[in-house]
Amino acid sequence: MPIGEFGRPPDMPAEISPTMTTPMYWMYEMAQASLNPARAVTDATRILFQNPLNPWSNTEFGKTVAAGCELFERTTRRYGKPEWGLHETEVNGVRTPIEIRSVWEKPFCRLIYFDRKHMRPLRKPQPRVLLVAPMSGHYATLLRGTVEAFMPTHDVYITDWTDARMVPVSEGRFDLEDYVDYLIEMLHVLGGNVHVIAVCQPSVPVLAAVSVMEADGDPCVPLSMTLMGGPIDTRKNPTTVNNFAAEKGTDWFRNNVITRVPFPHPGVMRDVYPGFLQLNGFISMNFDRHMDAHKSLFKNLVKGDGDLVDKHRDFYDEYLAVMDLTAEYYLQTVDLVFVKHALPKGEMTHRGRPVDPSKITRVALMTVEGENDDISGLGQTEATHALCTSIPDSRRAHYVQKGVGHYGVFNGSRFKSEIMPRINDFMQSNAMHPARASRSAAAE
Repeated sequence: MPIGEFGRPPDMPAEISPTMTTPMYWMYEMAQASLNPARAVTDATRILFQNPLNPWSNTEFGKTVAAGCELFERTTRRYGKPEWGLHETEVNGVRTPIEIRSVWEKPFCRLIYFDRKHMRPLRKPQPRVLLVAPMSGHYATLLRGTVEAFMPTHDVYITDWTDARMVPVSEGRFDLEDYVDYLIEMLHVLGGNVHVIAVCQPSVPVLAAVSVMEADGDPCVPLSMTLMGGPIDTRKNPTTVNNFAAEKGTDWFRNNVITRVPFPHPGVMRDVYPGFLQLNGFISMNFDRHMDAHKSLFKNLVKGDGDLVDKHRDFYDEYLAVMDLTAEYYLQTVDLVFVKHALPKGEMTHRGRPVDPSKITRVALMTVEGENDDISGLGQTEATHALCTSIPDSRRAHYVQKGVGHYGVFNGSRFKSEIMPRINDFMQSNAMHPARASRSAAAE
């Protein structure tokens, strides 16, 4: 999938009639329903062969049967939205409980705040960070590790995008322009004293939102924006994913991967790019690796290696949980970002007005890329600097992390030890808009 974190749509015949794509989702739901009896029997068999009162449970045969049953259940299950599972963090050496709550909400997104319940007031306020999660197939919980890394030293907010199949048609459309409007509204709610971090796909709408706000002289522009592994200019060092989108064109995607939400979901009859197709694309890009991972799961279940089994479950519970995207948002993003390259060509508009990054003067800019990123190639995010010509060199930075792919740009050990400290230093050095800094200096 061109706008996803990891993959592309599954390979399909060159021509598929809309009469086939329209009922695609309905057939998927029927297939899922038909598997329910088999899953129930399999799960009952697994419980039977894991029961310590069953003499077979400690035998090689019993463990093999139980492992096979769990493997079948996991590979045929529909995974729901994961929980955040973040209950506390450490602030200045003190364990601090967290309350996760919504501070702004619209039909297609909530703004989540990780409210740290400090036992005593902090000596000085910590930076506020708005993490803009990708709306490209996975839930915002994919950034759990990113949130966890920032919480000890920052007030963290994150965009929690809604699964399109859960939004009734009566709530209207949601496209890329609506996405930009949502971001502007969130920045108004936060009051401007915030640093924005866009992870992958949101780099384009974040840059567009800040450009529009700067053109309007909006006082709520963020202090800084950090774009991580984003497809700002996919003409630079194009990846397989980029080439796939450019070769197929928007009409191919419209005719081959758009379908309608079936009953009984709240979004029944909404046109979407369904999550199960997105998941197919994720898996097909690294099919052998996923096969090996599930073979290892089977062996570890038989051996009783609980640690490795838990790691597999934790990863795939997140990885296999996918959401639907509205058709208009998906197609508009493919068309403008990957086919027409509207933003770097200066042709992107928002509500009929040009999106001009050269208008940005008050917002500091940092870009981060991964050396081995096979989704957003090297140089695609760095291209932002050539567009934002009015930002002083002293208020911009670019960093390439050696030895990481796309996922490693925003999660994992390298992110925590090397990328995140650099982002934090950049935010600390740009903790005030230049105009506000001048006023503060004059007042002193």
